[in-house]
Amino acid sequence: MKLPRLIGFMVCAWLSWTGLVHADAVTDWNSIAVQALAAAAPSRPGPIVFLDIAVVQAAVHDAVQAIDKRFKPYTTSIPGATGSPDTAAAKAAHDVLVTILPDQAASLDTTYQEYLAAHGLAQNDPGVSAGQTAAAGVLALRANDGRFPSPTPQPFVGGTAPGEWRPTPSLQPPPPPPSAPMAAPWLGTARPFTLKSGDQFRAQSPPPLNSSEYAKDYNEGKALGARTTSTRTPEQTQLAYFYAGNNFILWHRALRDIAAAHTQKMGDNARLLALGTLASADAVITAWDGKRHYNFWRPLTAIREGDNDGNAQTAGDPTWEPLLNTPNYPEYPSGANNVVGALTRTLELFFGTDQMPFTVVSEHPLADPKTRMYSRFSALAQDTVDVRIHQGIHFRFADDEARQQGRSVAQWVFDHFLQPID
Repeated sequence: MKLPRLIGFMVCAWLSWTGLVHADAVTDWNSIAVQALAAAAPSRPGPIVFLDIAVVQAAVHDAVQAIDKRFKPYTTSIPGATGSPDTAAAKAAHDVLVTILPDQAASLDTTYQEYLAAHGLAQNDPGVSAGQTAAAGVLALRANDGRFPSPTPQPFVGGTAPGEWRPTPSLQPPPPPPSAPMAAPWLGTARPFTLKSGDQFRAQSPPPLNSSEYAKDYNEGKALGARTTSTRTPEQTQLAYFYAGNNFILWHRALRDIAAAHTQKMGDNARLLALGTLASADAVITAWDGKRHYNFWRPLTAIREGDNDGNAQTAGDPTWEPLLNTPNYPEYPSGANNVVGALTRTLELFFGTDQMPFTVVSEHPLADPKTRMYSRFSALAQDTVDVRIHQGIHFRFADDEARQQGRSVAQWVFDHFLQPID
């Protein structure tokens, strides 16, 4: 899930407030935060940006709810808070971002000042204090949470036995660099935002290499995920490119647009984005726990070594190439499906239905068309299962298991956090 270098070139340091379709400060500053994190230099390792944005949205939620007073805070109660919730949200997001991205502090300060001025928000509005207090509370809670352990652990390069992940070649321009070690191998032990531990919803073991289940998914991935001589349909190839690379910007834009289109109150926006990002962050931790625990090989390695896996139904091909470069971390379970499983289940629970029209926009240069329309959250989740097979980077059993994990994480978050005060 490492952000492609191309996306970093396609955005400025962040999307300034002047380019936003304004809904309220919650969605505006989510967009600013997502773009700032995506464009960080050096880039945030692996999927750590999903944890970063959860810190931002938890603080924004606590700042807004201190004034709105309808939902319980994530961590910080602010008795007697008053003022503009827009100011509170902007200040909370700003303060978290300048802490996470100190190299961007000056530009973030300018964005914050211009945002207040453009929306008629006073510098001394009481909401500033609420935002500052909320940000400080969440930052204190998440200090030394394992996102960046010190000292940094030694690189992890897996093993060479059948079934074991090991660094893979990049057969197209990076990312990732060829034969890169595992990205953020420590992340499965980071402190979760809501779960009791990273292994609370650990995946069951992947199918044995000598099983018919493994052979079935192996042969599907070998046929559908090949760069050449694939059995993909044109539509499947379009889908593969639409969701190519890291989708951090894409998923959060969809979440933000759904919030803006289907909620009526700013406090509901703050809660939805906090629930979604908290669930996504813990789903990423859950995925990385399983990746490191099972250390299962990627299709690229598995198919090239297919004659050595002890399964007569898995013919090897030492020249096989996936459609896209293989991400530099183990196969099982899928991180993308953990995230999308968590996001779509959060949306189902929040709105009380799976049926809702929404649009997803891709920034990938090979995406054609650039937008896809959905009428069900579950349809996006199913596309995410299928697309990782079409891209040649996952087997179906890794996608299906991860989708269920993400849904379980979202259910836990929704049942235990940010509940109505009444």
